[in-house]
Amino acid sequence: MKNKTLYWTITIIFSLFMALGAVPDILMIDAAKEVAMHLGYPLYLLPFLGIAKTLGAITILIPKFDRLKEWAYAGLCINLTGATYSILQIDGFGINILIPAIGMLLLAVSYVFWVRLKSFQLAIQN
Repeated sequence: MKNKTLYWTITIIFSLFMALGAVPDILMIDAAKEVAMHLGYPLYLLPFLGIAKTLGAITILIPKFDRLKEWAYAGLCINLTGATYSILQIDGFGINILIPAIGMLLLAVSYVFWVRLKSFQLAIQN
């Protein structure tokens, strides 16, 4: 029960983290445009990434569809890895790296707890 509570708490926080970060991208807010231009991304990529992050954040909250959830975790991991790499290449190690690093930490903890819960459920069924 404790693992399930931790899983849902971390997963909800992570989903909110990703979804709230996606809103400026989808709406093409000036601050999001500035970050994209600073990192060398084309502006047309912002709404695509924002929608993809939103869909991934929603998908990991759905209790069923394990394969789709796996893909959502993978996609969000690729997004955060790309963000981390881009920031390191442009800004080096600094305060800006904290945002994707926090996201990677939340993603890792959520995923590990999800895998543990799946394993536990399979053990109970057998």
